[in-house]
Amino acid sequence: MSAFDVQFIDEQNTHRLLSSAYVDEPAIAPLCDDEGEKAILDRLEARTSNRLLGQDGQLDEVDPRELLTETFGYGWSFVNAAFSYTRIGGNRFNREGRGAWYAALAVETCLAEIAFHLGRELKNTGETENVTQYVQLMAQIAGPMACLLQHRDAASLNPDPLVGYPAGQTFAADIRARDLVGIRYPSVRHAGGVCLAALKPSCIKSVTRGESFVLTWSGGEGPEVERV
Repeated sequence: MSAFDVQFIDEQNTHRLLSSAYVDEPAIAPLCDDEGEKAILDRLEARTSNRLLGQDGQLDEVDPRELLTETFGYGWSFVNAAFSYTRIGGNRFNREGRGAWYAALAVETCLAEIAFHLGRELKNTGETENVTQYVQLMAQIAGPMACLLQHRDAASLNPDPLVGYPAGQTFAADIRARDLVGIRYPSVRHAGGVCLAALKPSCIKSVTRGESFVLTWSGGEGPEVERV
């Protein structure tokens, strides 16, 4: 296992960018003429929504007792979604069966991370044009974490996802088993940037909404970033 330090973290304003498609009104709302129709579609959505399945205890690696409720206030459903929805193969510090809340200490780091990952996806799919709007979510994150800032040679920080992700996923599983709530680490995509991977919903203390950004790729080049 990679070397790490343990620190109690209390970051008041971490930054996360979420596609505006997931921030505004529920996606099914425009399909409904009245509350009756919405109730029917809500029930259908509940059968396939990972977030709702997680809240009902139907996801193997997500305990519904961990997840937040409406009493948390703004952003509770975004936090639950981060732990319930994953991508094939997982990410740097989470496997397919359980997500994580990834954030950074500066929004510029978030933009650099998104520019890399979405840019890679566009390249892999042969897309040359893309416009995506993101909303900034600011969260207080606190709790005991593994810190990799002084361990930049850790295998989990390898910039090649084929190397870094498997190592990071194993590392994160061990960190959770030690009852640490997350990982503080240097950004792999933004020199000087610092990121946090919150591995347990309980370490996220509050969420507020910030600015919006539009990222534009044109002719295979980009992104151009615009605050809106």
